[in-house]
Amino acid sequence: MPDKMTVDLTNCDREPIHIPGSIQPHGCLLACDAVGSVVVRHSANAAEMLGAPTAINGLRLDEVIGGEAAHTLRNALATSDDPSRAALRMGVRVNEAGAFDVSVHRVDTCVIIEFQPAAEHSDQPLETARMLISRVRSISSIGQLIEKSTRLMYAMLGYDRVMVYRFEQDGAGQVLSEYKRRDLESFKGQYFPASDIPKQARTLYLRNTIRIISDAEGHRVPIVPTLDEAGQPLDLSFAHLRSVSPIHCEYLRNMGVGASMSISIVIDGDLWGLIACHHYSPKTLSLTQRIAAEMFGEFLSMHLSALRQKEILDTTNDARRFLDQFLQTASHHTDLAGLLRRSVGEFQAMVPCDGIGLWLEGQWTPVGLTPPQEAIAQLADFVGSLANSRIWSTHSLTSHLAEAEAYADQVCGVLAIPLSQRPRDYLFLFRREVVQTLNWAGNPEKSYETGPLGDRLTPRKSFAIWKETVHLQSQPWTQGEEEIAEAIRSVLVEIVLHHNELLEDERGKADVRQRMLNEELNHRVKNILAVIKALIGHPVQEGRDLQDYIATLKGRVQALAFAHDQVVRGGDGGALHELLEAELKPYRDGARTVTLLGPYVWLDSRAFSVMALVLHELATNAAKYGALSVTGGRLEIAWQKLENGDCALTWMESEGPSVVAPSRAGFGTVLINRSVPFELGGSSKVDYLPEGVEGRFRIPSQHIHIAETEVLPDLAEKAAEQKDATVSLLSELDLLLVEDQMLVAADVETMLADHGIGNVTTAPSASEALRRLRDFNPDVAILDVNLGAETSLPIAEELSRRNVPFVFATGYSDRSIIPASFDVPVVRKPYEAAALISAVVKVVEQSRTPQKD
Repeated sequence: MPDKMTVDLTNCDREPIHIPGSIQPHGCLLACDAVGSVVVRHSANAAEMLGAPTAINGLRLDEVIGGEAAHTLRNALATSDDPSRAALRMGVRVNEAGAFDVSVHRVDTCVIIEFQPAAEHSDQPLETARMLISRVRSISSIGQLIEKSTRLMYAMLGYDRVMVYRFEQDGAGQVLSEYKRRDLESFKGQYFPASDIPKQARTLYLRNTIRIISDAEGHRVPIVPTLDEAGQPLDLSFAHLRSVSPIHCEYLRNMGVGASMSISIVIDGDLWGLIACHHYSPKTLSLTQRIAAEMFGEFLSMHLSALRQKEILDTTNDARRFLDQFLQTASHHTDLAGLLRRSVGEFQAMVPCDGIGLWLEGQWTPVGLTPPQEAIAQLADFVGSLANSRIWSTHSLTSHLAEAEAYADQVCGVLAIPLSQRPRDYLFLFRREVVQTLNWAGNPEKSYETGPLGDRLTPRKSFAIWKETVHLQSQPWTQGEEEIAEAIRSVLVEIVLHHNELLEDERGKADVRQRMLNEELNHRVKNILAVIKALIGHPVQEGRDLQDYIATLKGRVQALAFAHDQVVRGGDGGALHELLEAELKPYRDGARTVTLLGPYVWLDSRAFSVMALVLHELATNAAKYGALSVTGGRLEIAWQKLENGDCALTWMESEGPSVVAPSRAGFGTVLINRSVPFELGGSSKVDYLPEGVEGRFRIPSQHIHIAETEVLPDLAEKAAEQKDATVSLLSELDLLLVEDQMLVAADVETMLADHGIGNVTTAPSASEALRRLRDFNPDVAILDVNLGAETSLPIAEELSRRNVPFVFATGYSDRSIIPASFDVPVVRKPYEAAALISAVVKVVEQSRTPQKD
């Protein structure tokens, strides 16, 4: 370091970590003049690593790395205006030393060039980043986004532990998500004090969004010379090779961590958090991996920002809707005090809190965790003396009101909302002490190594210091929460002061809304009546009596009513098999056989209504004249997805009376033959064969959604009954996943986790899987048959020897590679969750069922 200051815990926040005077040894560095022409400084290992002359300083860049390489890097420099955006060139050949991945950036009046030996085999960073981003871009939940991102980084980078770490307002941090090696203790949910990542380090994380430490032993390669002629050190703020603070290295070593990496998550210019990676042996990332990780981090920051804005907007809209509704409700009440007291609990949902209470006209109405009643009058007087008629908040009430320590075990934070212009009545929101229910979640028996600075630099000690730091404090109130509180104040003050005016105004608004509702209802009723009018207006077919006509009309109207009810409840349609089951339920009494077979198909509202009438006509005719009219009759309905995405449905009757084609087309025949073509643009064909009616219908793809996995509707009820038992079974399983594609493995782990299988051990090769099996006996396994140049058959043989059930997975239709001796399910790739889980459940249940001799 440029000065000889001793670094310890009393001054680590002032340690000049951006000018350490050295770099990490997995690369080398050259510093040139402002135009990148002459080398003025270099790392002590540069000559050896680059195959350059020993005396480097003062030489032209061409003389040090060769003319072609120097030309390439000067061109790269021309594209680099922002020092935080280094120009990157991969595979640059330098002298006889081989290929290097090179990063070039300008800082002050100096050009810094960093060299790292090029990886032998590496994916294109843009393609890797694109694949990662494609897996999270459609996620609409912050929690799911963070969890998925952690899994993806673990799969892509190969670190032993990957965490998402969020900073609190005071600089402390919490581990929100974690994916790790199974034998490691968990840090998920834990808080750590601001001193663990000092302020200047957080500032550097904003300037340089990725930080890699390849070896926590902290070996350093000095910059030669350390100081320039003006006595200034080299600013390495944007250098990825910058050496590491000895305090941080000691902290990592104490945890047994051999290498680490962090990617900054920056939202609206502020450091929101980090993707933090730990490895328990030295580890160096290639430049392509670093670029892909950095690009993913930037996308994650933008996506997270968008989701946070959406979350804020949704919360604000929910609050506004509630307040509008409350305003309308209050406009029709004369007893406002009674209404407010009855509604106290509803306000609690608007701002996260542990308790809420209304102090109104000297009467206390509490809900949840609140101070004792005798303390409220003093609290109201205290808040009134400070805040007048404005909202007031604190996350440490004892810092302002000493008497509050008497009930600090119940609440430590308060948000006070005045209900009138005079500071007299309040709505109080309370929060408990943040550390009351938090304990160290790691392994209590875990013992950490300690260095010269003692056990301060261990995770458990950091957690203890954080707990001490936030003693008698609640989670702080955010600006967004205070804005919602201000909205509550505005509404409640208006209600209290201007009740009569609001009453008249809200009645006017209610009339407008009612008129709009009436118009919509009128529109819908007219549409329904138009259809019924068409049904009723068709003349009675010759030879039919009035009772038969009435019964037919009633059935058609009931079918239409069922379709309308399903559309209203489902929002935009319904399931085909549910429609069939409802229509055919009266005939499935055992005397006749009705079979339904096909995938899960969702019909939009238009198709659902049309098919309701068509299927009703077919079922009615079958019950009167066809297979459903006699004992022993058979009806088979099957449907499938066509290559163009349409749905083909067949209706086949057999074992019924001999069929004779109708002599004339009645209204029912018209409905069957014309509804699908005219209303949906599909096709219909009905053949009246002597042995039974056969109907074929094609529903165009724009009216349907078909699930990829076939589900037999007849088994739906049984599946529902078995669901709870299946969930319980899956949650207990230890599963071995053998998959050589890391992103595919990450997707499968997510599928399994979504169905309750959380204990998953993943191996990318047969050798790694067999190594894991030395001290691990899974309950079930999923084996990708083809693992690059090898197969998973040796693993299958070992699992068979142990009587461990397993499932094969393959992207090929040919099963010849799988020996006949392995009679196990084969799941097609790409993986589909329902098929995969079904296969796993099947083999596990078979393995637990006693075999008969």
